[in-house]
Amino acid sequence: MPKPGRTAPCTRSDARARLGAAQAYLDVARQVLGEPLRSEYLNVAAGLAVLAGIAASDAICGARLGRIHRGEDHLGAQDMLREATPDGDKLATQLGRLLSLKDAAHYGVQVVSSRNATDATKWTSRLVERAREETER
Repeated sequence: MPKPGRTAPCTRSDARARLGAAQAYLDVARQVLGEPLRSEYLNVAAGLAVLAGIAASDAICGARLGRIHRGEDHLGAQDMLREATPDGDKLATQLGRLLSLKDAAHYGVQVVSSRNATDATKWTSRLVERAREETER
């Protein structure tokens, strides 16, 4: 469980706002992923998918727990997600897959593979859908 100082309160309204951000990041990631002949766009698409996944995780945790992770280490967000829902282990695994791409997508010199960028948008889509379910409960 994350340390209390590394979380922040999150209202249902805040959770819906994080869902909106997650959906926006995902929408743009999908658009960027479709850009032909620009391999560097794969990093951008993957990076946006990571941001969408983090925002979706916040929305889920905010809706279910009334708090979100606020530490520099996003692994704490995975721990919260595990705690938040009955299928939290599965959701945390999806978030973990996204987080494993974060450094390469945001800071890497090498281009993220097309497969990884595509997979990242799929993993994020699942998290965004669950976030929508949780914020609409």
